[in-house]
Parts: sequence; structure tokens; C-alpha cells
Amino acid sequence: MAILIKTAAEIEKMRRSGVALHQVHEAVRPFVVPGASTMDLEKVAAAKMDELHAISAFKGYHGFPAVLCASINDEVVHGIPSATRILAEGDIVSIDCGVIVDGFCSDSAVTYAVGTPSAATQKLLDVTQEALEQAIQQARVGGRLGDISATVQEICEAEGYGVVREFVGHGIGKSMHEDPQVPNYGPRGKGPRLKAGMVLAIEPMINAGGAGVKVLPDGWTTLTVDGSISAHFEHTVAITKDGPRVLTR
Repeated sequence: MAILIKTAAEIEKMRRSGVALHQVHEAVRPFVVPGASTMDLEKVAAAKMDELHAISAFKGYHGFPAVLCASINDEVVHGIPSATRILAEGDIVSIDCGVIVDGFCSDSAVTYAVGTPSAATQKLLDVTQEALEQAIQQARVGGRLGDISATVQEICEAEGYGVVREFVGHGIGKSMHEDPQVPNYGPRGKGPRLKAGMVLAIEPMINAGGAGVKVLPDGWTTLTVDGSISAHFEHTVAITKDGPRVLTR
């Protein structure tokens, strides 16, 4: 495993990429309403990227056809935007997006409630987001990669949720996916030692029910096996001597 260490100048470029990505998410957010299609969201995101002179990190990646992954309810990740997938009151939709600015990638995801969610749905969103925030706090020089992973697992499994195993976070830089993999499960105190200059995409994918997932015949869209809803939050985080720096905030 070759974990690439970024210079301060490279992290600054990644920060610019992260800010552009944040602007894309903010452009999409107001359109996450009942009656919108996931293709509507795709078009908003693509237009914003053009405006910002940002390149999609997703479209064309291993053949993926869109700039967004838009995953509704029991779809965990990699939902393909479609004019026929219409958001309804009470749904949740995970919007995962990545951009390239000045040669550097950024990656982040937000799961939105469409309209007013049920209390159970809101709790899943809150716990998953809290797991991400607590995991980010573990991204400190001298810690272990497993400290990040264990934090997500402990918080989410304590609430009875399933932690997806098949998909994990990752290093990120000039490439979308670099070493190391960043699982959302595993023991504390294990794995590579965290060093200043590492940049990680930390991304809990958490199911309201069991952890099992399955991929549809399209080769992308991933669902929970038991039909339970799934939440996904992600930030690109630089490890610095001054603590974790969220580049996609």
C-alpha cells in the first residue's frame, strides 16, 4: 500500500476543488423536492460544474454515465439519475458527487429528506451524519486508520443499524480512489499510522436494517438486501499537524 502524502500547496488545490464541490451541492439542494426527478438534479449539478470550470470526477469513471450518484430510499450508492425516478414526500435521496479542479479531486455526499421525514428516517440521517463528524475527529496525526473505522461502526451499530461492508471510503488526490481504503468498521488501534498530508474521503454508508447489499443488473445501483432505507454522508478530509481539515465544507 502506497499512501500518497500531499504537500501544503497540493492540499490548498484540493481545498479549491472541495469548495467548488460544496457549491455544486448547494446548487442542487433547493431542487430536492417532491416531484423533482433525479435527472433534474443531474442537470443542475452539470450546469454548476460548467459555470465553475470544474470537471466531473464521476462521469465516465469506469463508464459511469452521470455527474451525480442519486440514490433513493433503499438504494445505498451509485444510483443513476433518471427522468423517470421522481422524488416523493417522505423519501430520502443520497447525492454523491465529485469534481476535479486544477488536477485534484474532491468527493462528498449528502443524504436529504424529501419533504418532511418520519422520526425514524430523521434519526438514521442524524446518526449517520454524527458518525461522519465523529470519524473526522479521529483523522489526527499519530492515530490509526482503524480509529476512524471503529468510530463509525460503534456509533451506528449502537443504534441497531447495519454498516455496509462492500463499499468503503478511500484516499483521494489526483486520482479519485487512492490508498488506503477507509472501511466503516473494524478494530481501533489497527491499520496504517495517520500522518500529516494524508487526504481521505470518509463516507459512512449506513442501513436502517441489515448490512447486506446487492447490485442491480445495471452494474451500478446498489440496494439493501432487506429493503431498508440507507443513508450516506461523506467529506474529503486532510490530516494536518493542526488536526483534521474538511476540504469539502
